[in-house]
This record gives sequence, C-alpha cells and structure tokens, in this order.
Amino acid sequence: MTDAPILTSEGAERLRKELKELAGPARTEIARRLRAAVQNGDLSENADYHKAKEDQGFLEGRIQELEYLLQNATIVDMGEITRETVEVGVRVTVQEDDLPPETYTVVGAKEADPRSGRISNESPIGQAIMGHRAGERVTAQTPGGQVQLTILKIE
Repeated sequence: MTDAPILTSEGAERLRKELKELAGPARTEIARRLRAAVQNGDLSENADYHKAKEDQGFLEGRIQELEYLLQNATIVDMGEITRETVEVGVRVTVQEDDLPPETYTVVGAKEADPRSGRISNESPIGQAIMGHRAGERVTAQTPGGQVQLTILKIE
C-alpha cells in the first residue's frame, strides 16, 4: 500500500479490541484444537486437524492485517474536526432530488459499512462530498450513473 489507511479513533479502538481477542483467547482456542486433533492420530486423514490448521491460517492473517493497520493508519482525532466541510469522521446528511434525506458517517475504507450508514471517503458518494460545505450541491459518479446530492447538514 502506498497510502496510509485512514481510521477514526472509534474504528481504531474497535480494531485494537479485535486484535486483543484474536491474539489472546482465539489463538489459545486454535492451539487447543490443534493439540486435540494431533492426539487423534493420523494427521493425513484427520479433518479436525486440517480444519484447525486452516482456521489458524485465517486467524494469523487477520492478526497480521490488524497489526499493519494499527501501526500504519492515520487516525483521525475527532476533537480536531471542524465540521465546516465534509471530512473523515463527520456525520453528513445529504438528499438526492425529491428522495428522503440520508445521513452517513464518513469513514476510511477499512471501516466502511454502508448498511450501518458508514460510507468510505473513497466511495463515489464519499469522494463527491469530501471538502464541501452544507448547502452545496455535488455530483457523484456511481455505478448506476450520475447522482446529484445536496449536502443538508454536517455534524
């Protein structure tokens, strides 16, 4: 990666908790499963052993990813956000034409969860609204075509 990932302070804290869980209790549980599988004998035909090894690989990969993110991320200090323009960490309410307004929290790509109202600053809508003020109208180029949005409120 050339650009440092962006995380809100909330997102960084969630990742720290996940890392603590994975590097502690989850890793211990995988080790227990591996020991139990080894005691069952022939490893070449031991499905429990192969499943535990596969799970261990995923776990260690996620631990490495979390460590990388937390070491290299730019963490947005929520106290430094001005809320005058759209930036990572703000809640923004936008409206497309006559549709009902929608409110999103703008986050870095690693925290995005559109179903929970958390959109990435790198998404088409996120890119379109970044740096703009309440009252401005912007155009987002989405997979479904161009969308005109009015920024109603920044919190």
